[in-house]
Amino acid sequence: MSKWGMLIMLALAERTYRYAELRRRVGGVSERMLALTLRTLEEDGFVARRDYGEVPPRVEYSLTPLDSGLAEHLDALGRWIATNTPKVLAAREKHRQRAAK
Repeated sequence: MSKWGMLIMLALAERTYRYAELRRRVGGVSERMLALTLRTLEEDGFVARRDYGEVPPRVEYSLTPLDSGLAEHLDALGRWIATNTPKVLAAREKHRQRAAK
């Protein structure tokens, strides 16, 4: 699963979102990447897309029962990353310094 897929699923674990709301919530994702990622998550069965057939268009995205706890694991992974990022960055810097010698 991609970085964007994880972030989108974490957002959808909060509630159902419309496309523009989801884009604002995730932040930093391009329209194209959001559309591609939502399509992939829908194809994989993680996200449900509901088109109301209205003008202007109204489409909502939500998690499916297949998610059943995956968002919790992604959240735990996100916390691990946040906790360990300084260690990873320090290791990278140490490696760069050794390589420069």
